[in-house]
Amino acid sequence: MNTFLALYQNLGPALTLLVIGTFLLAGTVKGVIGLGLPTVAMGLLGLAMLPAQAAALLIIPSTVTNLWQLAFGGHLSGLLKRLWPMLVLIFLGTGLGTVWLGMDGGRWVVRALGGALLLYALSGLFLPAFRVKPETERWLAPLCGLVTGVITSTTGVFVIPAVPYLQALGLNRDQLVQALGLSFSVSTLALAAGLAWRGMLGTGEISASLLALVPALLGMWLGQALRQRISAVLFKRLFFIGMALLGGHLLISG
Repeated sequence: MNTFLALYQNLGPALTLLVIGTFLLAGTVKGVIGLGLPTVAMGLLGLAMLPAQAAALLIIPSTVTNLWQLAFGGHLSGLLKRLWPMLVLIFLGTGLGTVWLGMDGGRWVVRALGGALLLYALSGLFLPAFRVKPETERWLAPLCGLVTGVITSTTGVFVIPAVPYLQALGLNRDQLVQALGLSFSVSTLALAAGLAWRGMLGTGEISASLLALVPALLGMWLGQALRQRISAVLFKRLFFIGMALLGGHLLISG
């Protein structure tokens, strides 16, 4: 039990409550709109701790919830055949970014996290819908994977530009949800490998991340219940506005 609680004992009661509340909210957001858990977690935890520490905490909740999302839909085989160039480059890009940049604790990492959140929010609010043509997909998929991987390695946020790209492929709802789960799963595993390589993901961090899974799963359950009672479009717009404000704050104050 001491191993499981050691990191939270070091954080203290206030930060521990922040972690619990953050993953409860992040899970709720993911339950309503199908994404947002690592984005919300990195953004809120980035206010009070180093991005590398926040990223270590989200590994287990992100992996479990993404595999849950990935398991349903029946399109896994087809999506793997179509998306493998992007997925491979996400992993390689994360590795390259870890070696080249990494989350070294500098103030620039906090600013990079804020910039990534702001860019994602603005793209969600204002980027018009567009479609990727098959001939464009051949070179754009690896490029998006590489850029997503590098951003993941430095900020722990793996939605830019992967999410806008996947939304532009013309997938139906079930395919898109499963494709997002697939992309996020690869990004989370690549991020975990990078953190472990840099010595930032040990037994204590994994144990603390395992405990963070509880509020994350509870949040997902609440979010799925709320989905039937609220406007997902309005909720998503409020989510992006919140991420824009949070990203701007981190960018300025980092």
